[in-house]
Amino acid sequence: MTLPLLGAAVNLTSYPLIRDWVCGAGRAIEIQDFCAVGVLERDQADLIAAWRALLDGHMGDRGIHGPFFGLDIATPDGEVRAVVQKRMLQGLSVAEALGATHMVIHSPFTHWHQLNRANYPGVHPGLLSAAADCLAPVLARAADIGCTLMLENCDDTDPAARVDMVRHIDHANLKVSLDTGHADLVHGRYDAPPVVDFIAAAAGHLGHAHLQDVDGYADRHWHPGDGRIAWRPVLSALAALPERPRLILEVRADLPRLPATVAWLQGLGLAC
Repeated sequence: MTLPLLGAAVNLTSYPLIRDWVCGAGRAIEIQDFCAVGVLERDQADLIAAWRALLDGHMGDRGIHGPFFGLDIATPDGEVRAVVQKRMLQGLSVAEALGATHMVIHSPFTHWHQLNRANYPGVHPGLLSAAADCLAPVLARAADIGCTLMLENCDDTDPAARVDMVRHIDHANLKVSLDTGHADLVHGRYDAPPVVDFIAAAAGHLGHAHLQDVDGYADRHWHPGDGRIAWRPVLSALAALPERPRLILEVRADLPRLPATVAWLQGLGLAC
């Protein structure tokens, strides 16, 4: 089976370490300097200029991780929602400046929502409605600049919740994202379904995935193969999808190991 060429999540410090490997094959990158707290509130001109200089020669797909710390896209408070919208729009301005065609945002769903869906029947539709209101101007701006928002699982224990949200909002510039480590973490800690079931639930709507390994206890962002995820069935499930999501290796340390990690994954019988 064949997967899309694997890309990498990078920052200003780590990208030069793997730049030749990325550019030589035309791999995607996801720039992650702009999601830290405080970055979007101050002038980003110097950081954007530094990135533009580094991006010379990069011909692959490009995205950014959008802001997410403390930003609930489904907050019921209208005044708070306005702040969330502002940060998302600031993120899209960065995406436009860097030629990014995707921006990752975080899901608002938690294990509490899953446990109490029947107990509080108004909560789930309320989340869908609030998120639709919050993202309306953000998605309009995303469409204008040719950028797609990728809704990533974080504390989600219901694999279908994000899919429900994407279907409810029904916008061409909003797709589902999967983080393999986050999915396995909630599988290990909360008895949520395994990673392959998150993939199956997203079929037809998956636009993006973060590939990282964990130990089932914490959000490790290890290289695939260093944790407990069963990568052959996970990659086979991704390869069998009707769509071809953008696949990003999101590891925390030792990025120069990524060529060896990809070679190991290829050894499982999947071209990537």
